Amino acid sequence: MRQQQYFDVLIIGSGAAGLSLALRLPVTLSIAVVSKGPLSEGSTLYAQGGISAVLDADDTLTSHITDTINAGAGLCKEHIVEQVVSEGADCIEWLRQLGVPFTQIDHSDGRRYHLTREGGHSHRRVVHAADATGRVLETTLEKLVRGRVNISVLEHLISIDLVTGHKLGNKDNRCHGAYLLDLKDGSVQAIAASTVVLATGGASKVYQYSSNPDVSTGDGIAIAWRAGCRVANMEFMQFHPTCLYHPQAKSFLITEAVRGEGGVLRLPTGAAFMKFYDPRAELAPRDVVARAIDHEMKRLGSDCVYLDISHKSKDFIVAHFPTVYQRCLEFGFDMANEPIPVVPAAHYTCGGIVTDHHGRTDLPGLYAIGETACTGLHGANRMASNSILECLAFAKIAASDIVSRSAEHVAALDIPAWDESRVTDSDEEVVVSHNWDELRHFMWDYVGIVRTNKRLERAKRRVDLLMNEIAEYYGNFRITNDLLELRNLATVADLIIRSAMKRKESRGLHYTLDYPQPNPALATDTVLTPKSEAGRDELTGSPFRLIQS
Repeated sequence: MRQQQYFDVLIIGSGAAGLSLALRLPVTLSIAVVSKGPLSEGSTLYAQGGISAVLDADDTLTSHITDTINAGAGLCKEHIVEQVVSEGADCIEWLRQLGVPFTQIDHSDGRRYHLTREGGHSHRRVVHAADATGRVLETTLEKLVRGRVNISVLEHLISIDLVTGHKLGNKDNRCHGAYLLDLKDGSVQAIAASTVVLATGGASKVYQYSSNPDVSTGDGIAIAWRAGCRVANMEFMQFHPTCLYHPQAKSFLITEAVRGEGGVLRLPTGAAFMKFYDPRAELAPRDVVARAIDHEMKRLGSDCVYLDISHKSKDFIVAHFPTVYQRCLEFGFDMANEPIPVVPAAHYTCGGIVTDHHGRTDLPGLYAIGETACTGLHGANRMASNSILECLAFAKIAASDIVSRSAEHVAALDIPAWDESRVTDSDEEVVVSHNWDELRHFMWDYVGIVRTNKRLERAKRRVDLLMNEIAEYYGNFRITNDLLELRNLATVADLIIRSAMKRKESRGLHYTLDYPQPNPALATDTVLTPKSEAGRDELTGSPFRLIQS
């Protein structure tokens, strides 16, 4: 056990939300930014499309708000939508001043951005850096964070659990820090902090096919749940309609902007089909497009459908989508001359840790921002390119709240050492890998784009068995990265299944054949509370291995 570390603010996660928050906080605060891998690795790095913001004279905040609420299928919190959308232009200007090189149509003042239009948007309002917005954003923020003397970058650490007063046996119900496993040497670090912020991203790796990087295992959602925080709307898992279909492509995402610039979805016969599902055709919201593709693939027994933008000139395609064009070439597809094969894949977690309009969770001293949070912005379906906007807006909002509440900050506690005296090294690692594969397979088969009561019941029986096995394994063997990720994925899978079973209707991203229509009486959030929903005390179900002093 290393010597305990103390910080004013501990930020777990290093994507757009976490890095923006670190840069928004004053230099007088000591800050730690924790990353599970290299600092830049995460979903932000792979985001292609862009950031939605009202920047065009013909566009309005009201229009952006209306589009977002319409996409959210009746579950968006209007005051949160207004709050986030109103921050859009300021956040883009902040990034411009930091040096993010957005694509422009006029370089004279550096502020005339090229704007694209994506599904669900009624105007062109997506500012971007070619088709590699996330990479440009992440690398710019990373460089600035590494240059701040008050920010400590802690890489290759995965969170085990949060340290709370409840679990320490104190009367206060506050977050005091976290235990983290150092993936370089296997040691466990205790980090104490006056304020902890979860910015760990989503949980799409709970599914067999995902556009997300391997680190997207729902860590923040799982550890917040175990610490006593409510989660909401976990049934609303967004499947991106168009990921490249190729055995070696690892679900490489084909940006929605391809459809925004005229790309057409076609069957293997060459026939366009989206017009039969929605009058907006390829520009319908993602849930509509993903279900249409899923239906056509099942109807035809086809492995994929095709996305065709070959009617545009090669110069246009290369200029607008250089990353996608080059990546497709590497797999033998020339999108300038032929349609490219695509399939849906799990992409975005619309639900998450319940927060208020400041980013605060149920646990004092703990915030959650970005994809790991459920703010009310997305409702039952996220509109394209609102995700990074949410990261940027709530980084700004949370930073302001943390500073304004500095008088309430408590002194960091001494955290007891991690105790491994009663565990041994595992001699059956195959158990972890087998359970990981089983979990992702049955989630894809039973809790995917289209659901039924019977499928959900099957999934619930399987996840209950897995969680019992994982709990036993966790209690007897030394922790590893794979075990911690499996533990978190199983927790998240259980939350998704339970949430889906509660929603007896189809709404947004949750579609069930047993209740194919939305029910106006059910236009409320699905909220799970740790101590009551599972029929057991979740707060003490996964104890720390502590040496009590």
